[in-house]
Amino acid sequence: MSKNADIAALFNQYVINTYTPSVTLVRGQGCKVWDADGMVYLDFTAGIAVQNTGHAHPRVVQAVCDQMATLNHCSNLFYTANQALLAQRLASLSGLDGKCFFCNSGAEANEAMIKLARLWGHEEGRFEIIAMRLSFHGRTLATCAATGQSKIQKGFDPLPLGFAFAEYNDIESVRAQLNERTVAVMLEPVQGEGGVLPADHAFLKDLRQLCDEKNLLLLFDEVQCGMGRTGTWFAWQQAGVKPDAFTLAKALASGVPMGALVAAPKVADVFQPGRHASTFGGNPLACAAALATIDVIESEKLLARAAEAGTLFREGLAQFVEKFDQLLEVRGTGLMVGLVMDVPAKALVDKCREMGLLCCTAGESVVRFLPPLTVKDDELEEALDMLDDALDMLYGEDADAGGEAPADDAPSA
Repeated sequence: MSKNADIAALFNQYVINTYTPSVTLVRGQGCKVWDADGMVYLDFTAGIAVQNTGHAHPRVVQAVCDQMATLNHCSNLFYTANQALLAQRLASLSGLDGKCFFCNSGAEANEAMIKLARLWGHEEGRFEIIAMRLSFHGRTLATCAATGQSKIQKGFDPLPLGFAFAEYNDIESVRAQLNERTVAVMLEPVQGEGGVLPADHAFLKDLRQLCDEKNLLLLFDEVQCGMGRTGTWFAWQQAGVKPDAFTLAKALASGVPMGALVAAPKVADVFQPGRHASTFGGNPLACAAALATIDVIESEKLLARAAEAGTLFREGLAQFVEKFDQLLEVRGTGLMVGLVMDVPAKALVDKCREMGLLCCTAGESVVRFLPPLTVKDDELEEALDMLDDALDMLYGEDADAGGEAPADDAPSA
């Protein structure tokens, strides 16, 4: 029996079955990972948009080791330099000139943003947030309720009240949901789990204008698309608008669990002592990893690299759309890329893994590619070659009929 199989058996016996893992990964370096049996893969999932600086980047590793040997936790009853420095960096990079709240995950960051909006509108009796259909904001009860996908919410009734849903990229649909209880509009500037769908810049500008007219908060979820993934620090920066608050997680600390809420001055002081908290949020270790992550992205010019590499990769994928009838379009921005299919995407994801390329689904019919921002041109070409072979095996002229697999209902990020 292989080591992969041994670990899988132990995992399945003792770990609650909320995922459907495939292989057992034991090591990562840059854009590559190795499984327990020694097979090497190109990792175009990057931990689902987490390892933007690549696996085991030496500067991040050194920062974590140094901090672990000094002070890794002391609780938020005390000041720590790393947290203050990180908040300063995020306020500067975003241009919001606001303040930050730190936590441990994207769901927690979005939960904090929801609470912030409700507290801001509380005295006027406003609490309802307009979110988008096909959105994904997390797995807590409130973020489930804010997610515009019934499959995420099924079985968890009764969910918290206070959410209405509009069509993404449709300003009139948003207007139709307005009422006297509305306090904010919340959305991902690029929907990830919803199918790698970027917001139209005109839509984001219209939302900003609408929120200003109606005295609403504009809230952005940058958990997946933030930290350089789309070619700018935050995806909303490409549209020339600013939110009143936005959230980060995933790539913020290069794999060390961390989330953040960044709030503009308009709402930054709504939270006061005792209104919200997190035991581990903003601990010195996670902040050290995040500061090193920002340094790497800046010094290695990874924003420009994400834009350049994303264009090259999307151009390569576009050739397959012409070649295979099962492929409909390529979409995304930077290195957040989706290959849209008219058949379930799981079969192609599985075949790519067999070839040595790791990717994932976004919904049922989109293959999602999220390589590290450090990905090299030859790694992009290698990935395209493996994808071409996988497509030929599944859908080429000599492929067996009926190669499609059932839709993947496994949880995603």
